[in-house]
Amino acid sequence: MRFGAICVVGVGLIGGSFAAACKRLETPPHVAGVDPDGDALSFARDAGFIDEGAGPQAAIDAGWFGASSPFDLVVLATPAATSVEWLGQLGDSGFAGVVTDVASTKQAVIKAAEENLASAAAFIGGHPMAGSEASGVAAARADLFDGAYYVLAPTHNTDMDAYRRLHSFLGKLGARVISVDAHDHDEAVAIISHVPHVTASALVDLAKAHAGQGDELLRLAAGGFKDTTRIAAGSPDLWTGICLDNADALAEGLDELCGVLGRFASMVRERDADAVRGWLAHAADVRRALPAQWVPATERLTEMVIPVLDRPGVVSEVTSAVGRAGCNIEAIEIDHQSEDSALLVLVLTDEGDIDRLVEDLTARGYQPRTRPLDQME
Repeated sequence: MRFGAICVVGVGLIGGSFAAACKRLETPPHVAGVDPDGDALSFARDAGFIDEGAGPQAAIDAGWFGASSPFDLVVLATPAATSVEWLGQLGDSGFAGVVTDVASTKQAVIKAAEENLASAAAFIGGHPMAGSEASGVAAARADLFDGAYYVLAPTHNTDMDAYRRLHSFLGKLGARVISVDAHDHDEAVAIISHVPHVTASALVDLAKAHAGQGDELLRLAAGGFKDTTRIAAGSPDLWTGICLDNADALAEGLDELCGVLGRFASMVRERDADAVRGWLAHAADVRRALPAQWVPATERLTEMVIPVLDRPGVVSEVTSAVGRAGCNIEAIEIDHQSEDSALLVLVLTDEGDIDRLVEDLTARGYQPRTRPLDQME
């Protein structure tokens, strides 16, 4: 289940944190880093995040990504556009191990993987829902993924064993792994991540426009404004790429936000106190209901056993159904019964609607069986 040797391409905040998290495991893998910034590699080596490092061309020339690569997992911890370029390089080099990425948009990267990687390579798109306004390996930390949701986006081509292996490994790094369809993922992060970043930047621009010649208004900015706009301090280069990679979903989300703000502006102009109070109360209730960190009740874990044919698309179909039901996979195992059949064994947390999941899978021709984990002998 473990990976013995891992290569992290892009040793920044996320890549450095991934490497650092690997190194705190009881039996840590060998971790190599690839980055054009020699100082970043030196920092990562000195901090104990990586065992060795090399620039991109040096790593390619050394055969790190060839058919006889010493690595069984490559993590592309780069922006989506750069990950697409690396997938072309991995395909040209003949890399045949497991490949994943961390980009905040998934569709373009998955398309590039399907077009470039050899059939022997197993690609599973990933996106850790963790980070900060800081950037660079100096901001990396081993606990960045602890309790954080880590999205995997399997497709109809995803290899079952590669998915199980990566899912299990990410769980050992402290992440809570969930599976989401790539299209649904990109639409969702536009609303919960990309629109908020643009909104924070817009608030900073608005305040600056009214700040006065000596920025008097900005000097009065209190904690609320600073907390709301903290993410606007993120890397402009990184966020330009994110905005353009997810342009359609982001633009639609911004249009929706403009509509929401326009309706609220009308309430304010009309001095409609009941409408204003109701709107604010609803938002406050939703915000207060968000848990600081969701932790499953272990005594309420459920085992689901699903007989499946070992064919392309099984993992994607099942995990997409899990996501639609709002459920979460705590662990996944594959018990191969024969050359073309297997039992897919999921351990589900107490999140979501398991009855809905059973109905969905049954309607798609599966025969899932469930039982509480604490009732198992």
